[in-house]
Amino acid sequence: MFDLDLSGSVARLTLGRPEARNAIPLAGWRELAARVREAEESGARVLVLSGSSSAFCAGADLQDFPALQRDPAARADFRAAMREGLDGLAAAAMPTVVAIEGPCYGAGVALALACDLRLAGSGARFAITPAKFGISYPQEDVTRLVALVGPGQASRLLLTALPIDAAEAARIGLVEIHAADLRPVLDEIVASLVAASPASHRALKRAIPLAARGIATDAAQDESFDALFGSEDFERRFAALRGGR
Repeated sequence: MFDLDLSGSVARLTLGRPEARNAIPLAGWRELAARVREAEESGARVLVLSGSSSAFCAGADLQDFPALQRDPAARADFRAAMREGLDGLAAAAMPTVVAIEGPCYGAGVALALACDLRLAGSGARFAITPAKFGISYPQEDVTRLVALVGPGQASRLLLTALPIDAAEAARIGLVEIHAADLRPVLDEIVASLVAASPASHRALKRAIPLAARGIATDAAQDESFDALFGSEDFERRFAALRGGR
C-alpha cells in the first residue's frame, strides 16, 4: 500500500494501490506508521508523500465498511489503526510534505492534514464525505482541519461534503501551495528543507502544534531555544554565514 524509497536525504512515500484509486484499507494505516518509523530510522531529512496514480487517495477502503456495520470491535480497531498511522505521520521528527494530484477525499484529506506542508496541482480536488454515508470524522482530524481552515470553512467541508478544487483549497488554507506544475515547486521546497538544520526542525515542529493550541509559553521550548545557541550545528552554520559575507 505504502511504497518507501530511501534514496539519499529524502524519503519518498508513495500510495501504491492505483487499482483502488489509492484507497487505504485497515492494514494500510498500520503499514503507514511502520513506514514512517522506517523513514525516521534511515536518517532521511525530509519525507515526501504522493500518490501513484491519477488519484491521490479516494479515502478509506469501502470494502472494510460492511465489517464495521456488523462488529463493534471492528469499529474500535479501525479507529485505532487510523490513529496509529495518522498520528505517527504527524509526530514525525522530520518535515513532511504531501504533493497532491487528482482526487483527495475523506481519509485522504486526513492523511494530508497530518503532514506539515500541503502542495496541490491544478487537477487536485478535495472533499470530506462522511456526511454522505451517515458517519462522522475522527475528532483528531476535525481538530487538525479547524486549525488549518477555521471552524466556518471546516463546517462547510464537513457538513456539505461538497468538493472543492485546488485553487479554492489554497484560498481557504487547506493547502499551502497551489501550482500548475508541482515538480519544480516541490523540488525547491525539498531542497530548502534538506539544507536547513534538523535540530531547528525538531524544535520548530514541537513549537507549531503548541501555538496552534494557543499555548504561548512552554518551559521545554524555552530550554530548547536557549540550548540551540550552544550547539555545534549553530556554530558551524553561523560561521559559514559570516564567512559568506
